[in-house]
Amino acid sequence: MKKIILGVLLASACAAAPAFAAGDAAAGKAKAGVCFACHGPDGISKTDTNPNLAGQKAAYLVAQLKAFRDGKRVNPMMTAPTKPLTDADIDNLAAFFSGLGK
Repeated sequence: MKKIILGVLLASACAAAPAFAAGDAAAGKAKAGVCFACHGPDGISKTDTNPNLAGQKAAYLVAQLKAFRDGKRVNPMMTAPTKPLTDADIDNLAAFFSGLGK
C-alpha cells in the first residue's frame, strides 16, 4: 500500500513540475540576434570570456536568463539585453540554444 501511495505522489509531483524547453526554438532564433554577437550564431563563443550556449540544458538557460533579467545575477554585458525579455522570450531562447549542437 505504501508503494502505491508513493507512486501516486511521485506521479503527481512530476505532472505538476514546470516544463522546461517548452519554448519555440524558431521564435528563439529570431530573438537571438543580440546574443550572437558574444555567444556566436551557432551558440559557440569565439572567446574564453563568453560561455557557449549551444547544447546547454534549457532549465539552466531559463534560470540564468531570468536571474540576469531580475537583477539576481549581475553582469553589465547581460543586464541590458535581458531586461526587456518576457518569460516566453526566455523559454524560446532556451529552446533554441539548448537544441543547438545535438
